[in-house]
Amino acid sequence: MNLTRERVATERDWVRDHANVVVPIVNDVREDLGRVFEVDVDPVTQSQYRREVDIVFADGDLAVNVAAMVAILRDLDVEDDYPGFVVDELLGRELAATIAGTQPLRTLGEATFHYADLQVHGGPDENAGVDDLEAALAAGFQERIPGWDWTERESPFGVDPET
Repeated sequence: MNLTRERVATERDWVRDHANVVVPIVNDVREDLGRVFEVDVDPVTQSQYRREVDIVFADGDLAVNVAAMVAILRDLDVEDDYPGFVVDELLGRELAATIAGTQPLRTLGEATFHYADLQVHGGPDENAGVDDLEAALAAGFQERIPGWDWTERESPFGVDPET
């Protein structure tokens, strides 16, 4: 694989153009997790998703890594799928974490990937990595997009440097 600026742009476009697939997964995951944790979570719009994709891919160092994992998962296929189970899970989890950002969102992105991955099943004509890619995009971007109340309040654990 050769990653060029053009290839990164191609992967960005693919991720952006997948809003119609990824956003419903994000909203299903948010609805389910909101119910489990008894909290209201705002749904995500396609424009919010696309805006976050643009932000991720505007950061060149982040973009090249995200693009590489997206490209690998898009192309990854394993005969009879099951023997490749570990590699697509590993790449999906890492992609979700990379997109989600720093701690604690990084770990939440990884955990949410596994939850989303249980909900997403690719078609018979898709490569094995595509459903993991879609779950990873949903998990990572849903962490970045506002809507969880706890991320929109000031943490009670911050310590004032003046004290």
